[in-house]
Amino acid sequence: MADGERLICTSAELVDGGHGARFEVDWHGCREPAFAVRFNGRVFAYLNRCGHVPAELDWNAGEFFDRARLYLICATHGALYDPVTGACLSGRCSGRGLQALVVTERGGNVFLSEKANFPVVP
Repeated sequence: MADGERLICTSAELVDGGHGARFEVDWHGCREPAFAVRFNGRVFAYLNRCGHVPAELDWNAGEFFDRARLYLICATHGALYDPVTGACLSGRCSGRGLQALVVTERGGNVFLSEKANFPVVP
Protein backbone atom coordinates (compact mmCIF):
# COMPACT_ATOMS: atom_id res chain seq x y z
CA MET A 1 0.00 0.00 0.00
CA ALA A 2 1.40 3.37 -1.01
CA ASP A 3 1.57 6.34 1.34
CA GLY A 4 -1.74 8.21 1.41
CA GLU A 5 -3.79 5.19 0.42
CA ARG A 6 -6.30 3.14 2.37
CA LEU A 7 -7.47 -0.38 1.58
CA ILE A 8 -11.19 -0.52 0.67
CA CYS A 9 -11.61 -4.18 -0.30
CA THR A 10 -10.10 -6.98 -2.31
CA SER A 11 -10.58 -6.95 -6.08
CA ALA A 12 -12.44 -10.27 -5.87
CA GLU A 13 -15.16 -8.65 -3.73
CA LEU A 14 -16.26 -6.46 -6.65
CA VAL A 15 -17.98 -8.46 -9.38
CA ASP A 16 -18.89 -6.59 -12.56
CA GLY A 17 -22.37 -5.08 -12.04
CA GLY A 18 -22.66 -6.81 -8.67
CA HIS A 19 -22.56 -5.83 -5.02
CA GLY A 20 -20.55 -2.79 -4.07
CA ALA A 21 -18.17 -2.35 -1.17
CA ARG A 22 -19.37 0.16 1.42
CA PHE A 23 -16.85 2.21 3.40
CA GLU A 24 -16.63 5.61 5.10
CA VAL A 25 -14.54 8.69 4.37
CA ASP A 26 -13.82 11.91 6.19
CA TRP A 27 -15.45 14.51 3.94
CA HIS A 28 -15.14 18.17 4.97
CA GLY A 29 -14.82 17.22 8.62
CA CYS A 30 -17.69 14.70 8.68
CA ARG A 31 -17.79 10.92 8.36
CA GLU A 32 -19.66 10.14 5.15
CA PRO A 33 -20.71 6.82 3.63
CA ALA A 34 -19.10 5.88 0.33
CA PHE A 35 -19.02 2.88 -1.99
CA ALA A 36 -17.00 1.23 -4.73
CA VAL A 37 -18.41 -0.84 -7.61
CA ARG A 38 -17.02 -2.62 -10.64
CA PHE A 39 -18.47 -1.81 -14.06
CA ASN A 40 -17.08 -2.94 -17.44
CA GLY A 41 -14.05 -4.34 -15.66
CA ARG A 42 -13.07 -1.12 -13.88
CA VAL A 43 -13.58 0.05 -10.31
CA PHE A 44 -15.36 3.33 -9.56
CA ALA A 45 -16.09 4.93 -6.18
CA TYR A 46 -18.50 7.63 -5.03
CA LEU A 47 -19.87 9.23 -1.91
CA ASN A 48 -23.02 7.30 -1.06
CA ARG A 49 -25.24 10.35 -1.42
CA CYS A 50 -27.93 10.98 -4.01
CA GLY A 51 -27.64 14.17 -6.07
CA HIS A 52 -31.26 15.04 -5.23
CA VAL A 53 -31.39 14.59 -1.47
CA PRO A 54 -28.67 13.56 0.98
CA ALA A 55 -29.90 9.94 1.10
CA GLU A 56 -27.83 6.81 0.56
CA LEU A 57 -28.34 5.12 -2.81
CA ASP A 58 -28.30 1.41 -2.01
CA TRP A 59 -31.68 -0.27 -1.64
CA ASN A 60 -30.09 -3.14 0.31
CA ALA A 61 -26.62 -2.89 1.79
CA GLY A 62 -24.21 -2.94 -1.15
CA GLU A 63 -26.91 -3.04 -3.87
CA PHE A 64 -26.32 -0.01 -6.08
CA PHE A 65 -27.15 -1.22 -9.60
CA ASP A 66 -30.56 -1.28 -11.26
CA ARG A 67 -32.05 -4.63 -12.28
CA ALA A 68 -30.39 -4.53 -15.70
CA ARG A 69 -27.01 -3.89 -13.98
CA LEU A 70 -26.37 -0.90 -16.28
CA TYR A 71 -26.92 2.09 -13.99
CA LEU A 72 -26.52 3.09 -10.37
CA ILE A 73 -29.96 3.78 -8.92
CA CYS A 74 -31.20 5.76 -5.93
CA ALA A 75 -33.43 3.61 -3.74
CA THR A 76 -35.31 6.68 -2.48
CA HIS A 77 -36.65 8.00 -5.77
CA GLY A 78 -35.21 6.00 -8.67
CA ALA A 79 -32.74 8.50 -10.13
CA LEU A 80 -30.27 6.79 -12.47
CA TYR A 81 -26.56 7.56 -12.53
CA ASP A 82 -23.80 6.60 -14.96
CA PRO A 83 -21.54 4.12 -13.11
CA VAL A 84 -18.46 5.42 -14.98
CA THR A 85 -18.88 9.16 -14.41
CA GLY A 86 -21.52 9.45 -11.69
CA ALA A 87 -23.50 11.80 -13.95
CA CYS A 88 -27.26 12.00 -13.43
CA LEU A 89 -28.99 10.34 -16.38
CA SER A 90 -32.64 10.54 -15.32
CA GLY A 91 -34.80 11.20 -12.31
CA ARG A 92 -35.14 13.94 -9.77
CA CYS A 93 -31.40 14.60 -9.37
CA SER A 94 -31.77 17.80 -11.44
CA GLY A 95 -28.49 17.20 -13.24
CA ARG A 96 -26.52 16.85 -10.00
CA GLY A 97 -24.37 13.77 -10.19
CA LEU A 98 -22.51 11.70 -7.65
CA GLN A 99 -19.27 12.87 -6.01
CA ALA A 100 -16.51 10.69 -7.46
CA LEU A 101 -13.62 9.44 -5.35
CA VAL A 102 -10.19 8.45 -6.67
CA VAL A 103 -9.44 4.74 -6.31
CA THR A 104 -6.76 2.46 -7.69
CA GLU A 105 -6.70 -1.28 -8.15
CA ARG A 106 -3.50 -3.28 -7.98
CA GLY A 107 -2.16 -6.49 -6.54
CA GLY A 108 -5.65 -7.88 -6.02
CA ASN A 109 -6.81 -4.96 -3.85
CA VAL A 110 -8.73 -1.70 -4.23
CA PHE A 111 -7.34 1.41 -2.53
CA LEU A 112 -8.79 4.83 -1.79
CA SER A 113 -6.36 7.63 -2.60
CA GLU A 114 -6.74 9.85 0.44
CA LYS A 115 -4.29 12.43 -0.92
CA ALA A 116 -6.15 12.85 -4.22
CA ASN A 117 -9.60 12.97 -2.60
CA PHE A 118 -8.77 14.94 0.51
CA PRO A 119 -5.70 17.11 -0.09
CA VAL A 120 -4.02 18.50 2.97
CA VAL A 121 -4.12 22.29 2.92
CA PRO A 122 -1.12 23.95 4.62
